[in-house]
Amino acid sequence: MVDFAPARRHNPASNRNHAMPQDQISTPLTKDQAYALVDAVMDRDDLALTASAHENEETGEWVFQATCDSPPDLEAFAALARQTLGGDVAFDVSSIDEDIDWVSRSLDGLKPVTAGGFYVYGSHETAPPPEGLIPIHIDAAQAFGTGHHETTTGCLEAISMVLGRKLPMRPIDVGTGTGILAIAVAKARKVPVIASDIDPLAVRIARENALTNGVGHLIVDVDADGLDHMTIAGNAPYDLIIANILAGPLIALAPDLGRIGETGAAIILSGLLDTQADKVIAAYAAEGMELRDRVERRQWTTLVLERA
Repeated sequence: MVDFAPARRHNPASNRNHAMPQDQISTPLTKDQAYALVDAVMDRDDLALTASAHENEETGEWVFQATCDSPPDLEAFAALARQTLGGDVAFDVSSIDEDIDWVSRSLDGLKPVTAGGFYVYGSHETAPPPEGLIPIHIDAAQAFGTGHHETTTGCLEAISMVLGRKLPMRPIDVGTGTGILAIAVAKARKVPVIASDIDPLAVRIARENALTNGVGHLIVDVDADGLDHMTIAGNAPYDLIIANILAGPLIALAPDLGRIGETGAAIILSGLLDTQADKVIAAYAAEGMELRDRVERRQWTTLVLERA
């Protein structure tokens, strides 16, 4: 069992993960159609890694966009579009250059983000962090979670909500990505936080970010597929559980997250669209976790639940 006190951890190996080739598919739609198709794609786990709807500010045209492992299943996308939109849709496909760090390029020069009591900034930011906020230094990386997406900012706001009414001592961040949420809790509470991810690259990046933010001694990094890993199971029950993933996996994890949470535990769930929130709430209510708060940002929702 991990002693929930500061401890030094060994960096995981850095060459264990190889990214698969990826493609991007897109098609122009109306705003409502684009959001409906995003919702339908996100309800499935087998079509896309990400899906989004955005407006071209110059033309006013809305575009559906999805990133998939190469090659994308265009027949499945077309069938889902017919089912969802009632008509045929043609998709454009473009390859994503594996030699370009698209995350770094897209985030280069982005402004800092303030969410809840936290201030998230990158290396390019030269101004000092504002007083009264907890600074988190996160650079663009090949893992999800830089603070610029509504799901991440929603989680940071939810963490501030929870910390305003309780002082968790045994937190866990499931699907940690860059480690931003685990780092936020560690800096705010100064207690060890278990940070797990299925992706070895994400675990390595989270470890590096924890060291950069001065909480390397507090982050217990775990490379795990699920919650049966000995470190996760051996340190349950938890009084704060954070999972910023997708609606489908969140629903599937409801029994397991309920099992590792203690009575009164706060559970923060994100990575879901507004239209998916009711399904997630129902799945967790069936496992004895009740809705306490919610944060809505654009089409994304973050839920704060409490285990009865």
